[in-house]
Amino acid sequence: MAKTNAQRQSEYRERHLKGQDGQGNRLNVVIDFHAKRALERLAFSYGVTQKAFLERLLRQADGDAADQASRLPKGLAEDYEKQRPLGPELVTP
Repeated sequence: MAKTNAQRQSEYRERHLKGQDGQGNRLNVVIDFHAKRALERLAFSYGVTQKAFLERLLRQADGDAADQASRLPKGLAEDYEKQRPLGPELVTP
């Protein structure tokens, strides 16, 4: 029996969620038009996918936040447990 479009789509999503290492997570967001165009340009400029660019940017920002938290008493532990906000200074101009 032929599969429906919904079945094929469900199987596709399941395969791609697992990714190469089995650790994939789905992220659905609506972002500003200009931010989306910036993401497209930057990913193209660096020759990577938008997914790869976002992943690298997020890991870098996480590292920066960890560096900032490490300067505070119990900073890293509280940062990893999401108990201490570092403030918006890292992400807002």
